[in-house]
Amino acid sequence: MQLIWLRSDLRLHDNTALSAAVQRGPTVAVYLLSPEQWLAHDDAPCKVDFWLRNLHALSRALGQLNIALLIRSASTWDQAPQVLLELCRQLSVRMLHFNEEYGVHESRRDAAVTRVLEDADISVQSHLDQLLFQPGSVLTKSGSYFQVFSQFRKVCYSRLHSALPALVSTPKAQTAMPISTDPVPRHIDGFPVPSQTLRDLWPAGEDEALRRLEQFTDEHINDYQSQRDFPAKPGTSQLSPYLAAGVISPRQCLHAALRCNQGEFESGNPGAVTWINELLWREFYKHILVGYPRVSRHRAFRPETEAVAWRDAPDELAAWQEARTGLPIIDAAMRQLLETGWMHNRLRMVVAMFLTKNLLIDWREGERFFMRHLIDGDLAANNGGWQWSASTGTDAAPYFRIFNPLSQSERFDAEGRFIKHWLPQLAGLNKKQVHNPAAMGGLFGVADYPAPIVNLSMSRDRALAAFKALPSRAEGGGSDE
Repeated sequence: MQLIWLRSDLRLHDNTALSAAVQRGPTVAVYLLSPEQWLAHDDAPCKVDFWLRNLHALSRALGQLNIALLIRSASTWDQAPQVLLELCRQLSVRMLHFNEEYGVHESRRDAAVTRVLEDADISVQSHLDQLLFQPGSVLTKSGSYFQVFSQFRKVCYSRLHSALPALVSTPKAQTAMPISTDPVPRHIDGFPVPSQTLRDLWPAGEDEALRRLEQFTDEHINDYQSQRDFPAKPGTSQLSPYLAAGVISPRQCLHAALRCNQGEFESGNPGAVTWINELLWREFYKHILVGYPRVSRHRAFRPETEAVAWRDAPDELAAWQEARTGLPIIDAAMRQLLETGWMHNRLRMVVAMFLTKNLLIDWREGERFFMRHLIDGDLAANNGGWQWSASTGTDAAPYFRIFNPLSQSERFDAEGRFIKHWLPQLAGLNKKQVHNPAAMGGLFGVADYPAPIVNLSMSRDRALAAFKALPSRAEGGGSDE
């Protein structure tokens, strides 16, 4: 008997561990409910709900192949080894399969499970699945993990040219076994069920993920490079929740992008090339988790930036969290996050830089808040993005690059369509006024919209001073973008 332990790989197609298990013999699947661990990791209620909804869909698909899906509880991951050992003994399992995950806690969990099962003479096989390249296989000439994305990407391109990761085979139906599938719970205590409006934005299941991938590559990928920075336009793939939960694989995404770009990585359609780049950014940040485990422990990638004198400003932090900063592009973006579980990528950078530079609040506060609300929350990507914006991470924005939210708003939401959608109280303003209602002195019926909580120019100077005070920082000029 083979057992596949499902985690962030909730799909039937191109699932490395599932395919390998079924090829070896009769297979049963198991999923562990770990609510205490999820709470400790700040997993968002909408994300847990998305997992459960996708498990329902996967359970039906597995059932058609006579593969039972069992549900077990291991409230914290330190319970996982014993829970899986008992299940393996109960079913006379000879081998456990799982697809690798890469955070510090995930790696420790998997090592503990492997140790306990192998001590009981049960084989354990891990599989590369959520990445294109095994961490540790893309290294600098000196044998260390890359710290700069452009250099990492160059090596990845050369590897992809010589050996494109293949899609694995989809399992065929196996002979029925006398093992019943367990019901998947509809909700988990401690994780409130999100609104139906949010759920409707993110339908569950592989069919939906593949439909979105096909629609994006058919209709939008050609314009991706030119449209992806405009939040009011449908310029992005909307696949990130499905990638984070493993409802679709990066290999499937890469193959789809190559199909519509005549097999080219670095030339051809700029939109396809740019999107492949984004897949490699995702890859890069997961390799960083393995190569530099301190980022899994809430530490800055650049150790000297641990000395930044972050401000303790709970009222300003709350205003940022609750979308009442008085800066429309910031508040509209935060409203989008709170109501949909997702935020446009350009705006993730803008709101992160506002929190860490204009408010000079520790990036870890923002990283945690995002994880508690994002349906696509992913430790590697979320941490990488926050540390980039805070100038504490890999390939980080130079500390003197501080996005001005007003100019970002005027540049990427010129007509104010995005702002007016999420802040309807500003709908009566024209396209110039809507970016900065404070400049009008409370006129035009927006008296209920707050004044800005911070002076952008003065706060920018404060951030520059805080970073210049770091011992290893060179004196430098500054520029807004």
